[in-house]
Amino acid sequence: MGHQSEAILEKNLIRQLRGLDYGSVLIQDGTALVCNLKSQLEVFNESTFTAKEFDAIINHLAKGNVFEKAKTLRDRFQLTKEDGTSFYVRFFNAEDNSKNLFQVTNQISLEGSYKNRFDVTLLVNGLPLVQIELKRSGIEIKEAFNQINRYQMHSFWSNHGLFHYVQLFVISNGVNTKYLANNKLQSVKQTFFWADDKNKNITELTEFAAAFLNPNHLGKMVAHYIVINETHKVMMVLRPYQYFATEAIIHQVKNASDNAYIWHTTGSGKTLTSFKASQIVMELPEVYKVVFVVDRKDLDYQTMTEFNAFKKDSVDVTDNTQSLVRQLTDNTKLVLTTIQKLNNAVSERFAGKIEALRHKKIVFIFDECHRSQFGETHDRITKFFDKSQLIGFTGTPIFADNASKNDLGKRTTKDLFGNCLHKYVITDAIRDENVLRFGIEYVGKYKNKSKAFIDIEVEDIDKQEVLNSEKRINKIVDYIIAYHNQKTFSRDYSALLAVSSIDNVIQYYDLFQQKKAAGEHDLRIATIFTYGTNEDSDEARDFLPEDYDEFDFAAEPQTIYKSKHTRDKLEGYMADYNTMYGSSYSTKDSESFQKYAQNISKRLKDREKENFNDEKDRLDIVIVVNMMLTGFDAKKVNTLYVDKNLKQHGLIQAFSRTNRILGEQKSQGNILSFRNLKKATDEAITLFSNKEAIEVVTMPDYEAIAEKFDEALKLLREITPTYQSVNDLESEEDEAQFVQAFRKLMRAMNVLQSYTDFDWEDLTIAEQEFEDYKSKYLDLYEKVKRDTEKQKTSILDDIDFELELIHRDQINVAYILKLLAQLKGTKTQSAAVVQRKAIIDLLGGDIQLRSKRELIQKFIDENMPRIKDGDNIEDEFEKFWQDQKVLALGKLCEDEHLDKAQFKSLIDAYIYSGREPIKDEVFQCLDNRPSILQARVIGDRIITKMKEFVEVFVKGIVA
Repeated sequence: MGHQSEAILEKNLIRQLRGLDYGSVLIQDGTALVCNLKSQLEVFNESTFTAKEFDAIINHLAKGNVFEKAKTLRDRFQLTKEDGTSFYVRFFNAEDNSKNLFQVTNQISLEGSYKNRFDVTLLVNGLPLVQIELKRSGIEIKEAFNQINRYQMHSFWSNHGLFHYVQLFVISNGVNTKYLANNKLQSVKQTFFWADDKNKNITELTEFAAAFLNPNHLGKMVAHYIVINETHKVMMVLRPYQYFATEAIIHQVKNASDNAYIWHTTGSGKTLTSFKASQIVMELPEVYKVVFVVDRKDLDYQTMTEFNAFKKDSVDVTDNTQSLVRQLTDNTKLVLTTIQKLNNAVSERFAGKIEALRHKKIVFIFDECHRSQFGETHDRITKFFDKSQLIGFTGTPIFADNASKNDLGKRTTKDLFGNCLHKYVITDAIRDENVLRFGIEYVGKYKNKSKAFIDIEVEDIDKQEVLNSEKRINKIVDYIIAYHNQKTFSRDYSALLAVSSIDNVIQYYDLFQQKKAAGEHDLRIATIFTYGTNEDSDEARDFLPEDYDEFDFAAEPQTIYKSKHTRDKLEGYMADYNTMYGSSYSTKDSESFQKYAQNISKRLKDREKENFNDEKDRLDIVIVVNMMLTGFDAKKVNTLYVDKNLKQHGLIQAFSRTNRILGEQKSQGNILSFRNLKKATDEAITLFSNKEAIEVVTMPDYEAIAEKFDEALKLLREITPTYQSVNDLESEEDEAQFVQAFRKLMRAMNVLQSYTDFDWEDLTIAEQEFEDYKSKYLDLYEKVKRDTEKQKTSILDDIDFELELIHRDQINVAYILKLLAQLKGTKTQSAAVVQRKAIIDLLGGDIQLRSKRELIQKFIDENMPRIKDGDNIEDEFEKFWQDQKVLALGKLCEDEHLDKAQFKSLIDAYIYSGREPIKDEVFQCLDNRPSILQARVIGDRIITKMKEFVEVFVKGIVA
């Protein structure tokens, strides 16, 4: 049986949508789209618009970008009609979805930079709100995603920018169907399957259309489940488990007074779910107020930031109990506070001021409800607010198996919060690729095969002093220094080091700094522990393996300094941080300390931003006792070094700091454990999913990944037996097969190289041959890029080359210059030929250096023969590079008729800020401003050339 064609998929989908009460309409181009929009808006608004009035509406709709248009869609436009009266034009009815008008059309053509034809478009009140791109079965779904990205760039902006109103995209090859928000910052990793309320994925297009695209559900998604993120200026859409959890909470609040909880695994986006639930619940007439409760000050800050990102100023964070009391008694509908302040508010001192609230229905939503909810506070809240309803969120519930005793006995999440309304466990999240698996390596005597150059005592340790010995910790520090680059892709990611006590933090930090001063490494290390361990707290003790039941839970005890010595040490460590980053934090001022904590958190989180200055602002490792092991999320953290005992929810929480999804390169969360936590890990995974889950949650061992690599290599050799065979591929289909096969090999290599056991000797391909294949792969990528610029379409256009798997920061121009100095020093002609080839191969194998290859080859051929002393190569290269840069800038300005001084300033601003210039800034550099018809094409062309100039002459030119 052959593959189902796109045309048949499209025809069947349209027939199904008509059966779901979509009106069918024929729209071939932008003119017909505008004409249909007018008639639909007239019916929807129960009015008619003259040509002049409709022009005013179109002009209003044309303003702004995708983000601003999302707000326009949900707003009303005050139109002054020709008779002088005011009329409020609506574009979408979020309150009553039955009033919206749904239509389906297909094959709309729009011409922007290129002419594009879209597969299936769903119109609501005449505006295109959902765009569906189809591929025949057998084609990977990622190609449809890449096609959408091309359309956004090439034509969505044309025709009054009406396609900027698309809220959701759907991509499908018939058997796999996913949806995503219209957010150009996201990768294919932010595309989601729809599912039922039991987390069973709905992948077939027919079933997806019935469940997701029916007007009732689609209208609800657009009205309530797309979040407009004010911080990043993007739209986000809830995933199915977030939707069902929110719906379950709404149903519980509307129909019952019982408490309840949501079990969604760590890293699955509980803050977004809880925000959306809070936002909808606070609008219910029966609810007086919603109070969102976190249990620590650092979480208070992070949650406030995220809440205000989802809806600007939705949270006015309370800085003291008096402020909380004021918010509880005024008309603030949503209050974010800590459990400590809430506990104070219901104490005798303030009870009189909030007495009026005693009988009001207040919904309390608890973030990570298991942590601080197991003391007397829970009882105080429920006794004071007699109509309160408590909804808890947790990634790791407390069951009888992992409950700890306090004065009130052993209490589980169910004891405190009642029934679980919705579950989404770690195995669900890994299956859906919403979080990554853990790649766990245990470093020590018990590891059978290990390339470890040190033998770290782990097994059979029965004395605390051995665990804390300087000798052992020194070995661990050496190990981290040796393997940190490998684990973090040459420091492209950051790591946490979790240790047992503040004394251990001091040992580790001082050792790292001593070795840094001795020139053994240049890692940037910081630590934070004031809000960590209390010297007398049971939570803080580091129990030995025989005291297995007493392992610590990575919870947060009360804050005290252990001693003046500890505080002085911390002050010194903060001074080191201040020196690295030009700040002035201190322990002498509690507010300054809070800002220090926030700055570390922000520095790690901000690494994922496009304009983050890695060279200047990067932080490599943060040493912690308990802090940051719960509730802290940063996608650019991929490694956790562990030298402390963890178990159950504490272990899962700590490991989960590493497994946030980010692109293709980050394939797993790396856990390097310097203690034997194998039994504790297996038991924790079993507790929070099931016994069979261990293989799902953790990565296979090195040998199993090596086998996958061999399978991928065998497939590659079937298509191209040698790297020279790539030259003989006859058709684009053959080239596409090669690209997909080598990409599969690169993915396996990406995982293999993260293991400390990695060795080229274990593989059946030599490193040089792999690099040769990679060069051919990049040649194909550049061919596609050139063809696209010539407006030539290719089936390779939408194949993702996943270049992030190739980039290697350690191979930069400075590294090449060292090799050139070695080349100059070679004694024989044959040795020089070999060295020159090695350099040219390196230039071909790195995506950033390829753009510089031609110029570096020119320097080797024309300038190197004239240089007598190898020590002068760096200076001569710098002079050559500056000359070439001036020539290239002059040619660019001459070709495009740009004012050289103005354009250079624009480039300098782009290099400094990372912000792409807007077209008006480009046009100010032109001798003559282009016509409206030419403006976009010319602006795009000049910005592309500017980026290429920066890529060649600026990026990677660092020592």
